[in-house]
Amino acid sequence: MPTRFLDPASPLGEPALTEDGSLVVDGWELRVRISLRRRRLGLTIERDRSLTLHVPKGCEVRRAEDFVRSSAGWIEAKARLSEERRQLHPTRSLRDGEIHRYLGRDHRLLIVDDTSDEAPVPAVRLVAGRLRLDSAVAADPMLARKAIADWYSRAGQHWTRRRLQPWAARMDVPEPTVRVRDLGHRWGSYRVGAADNGVISLHWAVFQLPIHLVDYVVAHELAHVRVTGHGPEYWRLLGRALPECRRLKTELDELGRRAWMGDLA
Repeated sequence: MPTRFLDPASPLGEPALTEDGSLVVDGWELRVRISLRRRRLGLTIERDRSLTLHVPKGCEVRRAEDFVRSSAGWIEAKARLSEERRQLHPTRSLRDGEIHRYLGRDHRLLIVDDTSDEAPVPAVRLVAGRLRLDSAVAADPMLARKAIADWYSRAGQHWTRRRLQPWAARMDVPEPTVRVRDLGHRWGSYRVGAADNGVISLHWAVFQLPIHLVDYVVAHELAHVRVTGHGPEYWRLLGRALPECRRLKTELDELGRRAWMGDLA
């Protein structure tokens, strides 16, 4: 997701922006994210073409508006590029035999009747290379979608817990808490914690991708433990741990467009 940074002068005595609020400037609506560590303003265009404004704590509204207006040409250029590379995410019908991927490998969906008198089993399980979905859940597409997303979340959380510590050590950063959930159109995010090492959140859909791309997303977010934004310092840090990071970013941009994000046919 493209990002632009600038640090214009800050006027005094102006009303300040609030976390998770919004700002409308010349027809653009921007979601506001505040960072205690940030000193500069930043703009991010998300994969759904929405705009996120990253600001330091206490940033005045006028300063933010001036920054957005000065970025008009950049926003329009990136929006055109985003349209050219618009998402090609597939839809799924969640029918028997349908292909679903986990860590880059294909698994066929198998609708089964789990009517055993033994202890209840999860609605979705990966057994002998088949992604088994309970028929009672499969009868309702929305329930089935939630059950599959929940399975990806559980499996991804378990996988990442084992993968995170070696990457954190490699990048010489404290190990944050990991959560896997629906992040909309973002692969991952990092938020500073008040009393711990912060929280990395990963989209459940990222675990459809090959392992080397999941590793890239993990490393990408771990770099934010040290550096906010995506400026030169950020890429130097990530590049030391992952020299091929630029190539992997391009591969993620291309392959990620074809990942299933939960859309139903």
